[in-house]
Amino acid sequence: LLHGDVDLTFGSSRLLIWRSLLPLIAERPLLGGGIFFAFLLLTRRRVVKTMFSRRRTVGALFAFGFALYANQLCYAQTVQITNAGTATVLQMLASAFVMLYACVTLRRAPRIREAIGLLLALLAALFIATQGDIRTLDVPADRLVWGLLTALSTAVYIIVPKRCGLFERYGSMPVVGTGMLLGALFALPVYLLQGNTLADAVTVLAVFGGFEWLVFLGGLVVVGTICGYGLYLHGVAI
Repeated sequence: LLHGDVDLTFGSSRLLIWRSLLPLIAERPLLGGGIFFAFLLLTRRRVVKTMFSRRRTVGALFAFGFALYANQLCYAQTVQITNAGTATVLQMLASAFVMLYACVTLRRAPRIREAIGLLLALLAALFIATQGDIRTLDVPADRLVWGLLTALSTAVYIIVPKRCGLFERYGSMPVVGTGMLLGALFALPVYLLQGNTLADAVTVLAVFGGFEWLVFLGGLVVVGTICGYGLYLHGVAI
């Protein structure tokens, strides 16, 4: 929700895009993670301090944060070169990656009910995203690669905190909020390596009016980032 021309396809990061996806994807985790982390410092300071006092936990949080950032980047790029429906369907392949990981680590084949559940979930996502019109899917090879990277990054940010026991030890909200903020550390160098400067982002934000700030902070940062990832991963945790 930032940078330019209006595209009224709500539900994707195409709503307001100008020049590049990278400023949007850098500012989103920075502001979303910053707000979330500030809230954690006010309400869960002791938990946050405990997380950063353990080296293995910090490493797991960085891996989790990277996966969160990579997911936002890959999903937005997939939407940009295909459409929101195609990107959503491809992202749902994360369920297959998670199941594959579980089967490999547990050394067993998928159970029949698991395979049926995965198939039904993929079909449901396909139907919802395309509204029953399969012709709206657009997946040439290069676009398929970005879609699979989106699915893989989704699977990673689901698996890492569960595998490392982060949710069980610290709770989902502290882990997600910290991961979002750490994800911004990966977003910033990617943004700068593209020839952008921090002044560019500030210049864009400086011309925002009241409505643009409402859409950006309320829609993308709070609802799309904090609530979206926070509630989804809380569901994963429980």
